[in-house]
Amino acid sequence: MRRPLQYLALLGYVIFLAFPLVWLLSTALKTSQEMASLTPTWIPRHPILTNFTDAFAEQDLVGSALRSLVVAVASSVLTVVLALPAAYAMARHRSLVSRLAVGWVLVSQVFPFILIIIPLFMVLRRLDLVNTLPGLTIVHVTFVLPFALWMLQGYVRAVPRELEEAAAVDGAGRVRSLVKVVAPLLAPGVVATSLFAFISSWNEFLFALVVLKDPGVATLPLTLVKFTGAEGVVRLGPLAAASLLATIPSLVFFAIIQRRLRSGLMTGAVKG
Repeated sequence: MRRPLQYLALLGYVIFLAFPLVWLLSTALKTSQEMASLTPTWIPRHPILTNFTDAFAEQDLVGSALRSLVVAVASSVLTVVLALPAAYAMARHRSLVSRLAVGWVLVSQVFPFILIIIPLFMVLRRLDLVNTLPGLTIVHVTFVLPFALWMLQGYVRAVPRELEEAAAVDGAGRVRSLVKVVAPLLAPGVVATSLFAFISSWNEFLFALVVLKDPGVATLPLTLVKFTGAEGVVRLGPLAAASLLATIPSLVFFAIIQRRLRSGLMTGAVKG
C-alpha cells in the first residue's frame, strides 16, 4: 500500500512541474481568438505556427539568446573557479574565521539583492563596464557566488580526509591534492553548482534591466519583455512561443550533465 501512494505522490509532483510547460506549448499553438475565449482548452482546436514566426520577425531572439548564453556560461564557469578553492578552504580549515565566513554567506542570502543594485552600478560605472556583457557577468557571479560557496563546502566536507592524507604521503601539496584528488570527487557538486549558476544567469532580469541600456546588447529576458506593448497590451501568442523556445537551452544543458549529478561517484573511494 505504501509504494502505490509514493508513486501517486510522484505522479502528482511531475504533473505539477509539467503543467506550466504544457500550458505554454498549448498557448504558443493557439490562435488569438482561441486565446481570448472564455472557455480555455488544453489542446488547440486549430494549431498554428505563426506565433513562432511572428516572434522571430518582431524581436531579435537569436541574437539575445546568444548573448544570454555567453553570459550564463561565463557566469557558471567563473562561479565554479572562484567558489571551489574558497569552499575547500572553508571546509578544511575549521577556525573562527571560517565559521564567520560561513555565517556571513548564509546571512547575505537573507537580504534582498535589490539593495546592492546601486553600489554595484556605481562600481561598474567606475570600471566602465555599464552596458556591457562582462559587467553583467560580474553582477551575476556576485549574485550566485555566496550560495555556490555554501553548496560546495558541503560537498567538500563529504570527501574523506584519508584521501588527502594518502596524497600528502605521496608528496602532494595542498594545491595538487585539491586539483588531482578532491576536485574529481566533487563532480556532482561542481555540476550542481554550474547548473544553478547557469539557470540563475539565464533567467535573470532585474540586474540585466539596470546594467544593460542599449537594445543591441539586451539579453533574452529583456527581449521577452518587448512583447508587451507601450499600452500594456501583451502579444500573448508570440510571447508564449518565444518563452517556450527560451526554456530549451536550460533543458538541453540539464540533459547533458544530469548523469553527473548522481552522487554515487564516491562509492568505493575509500577502501577498508
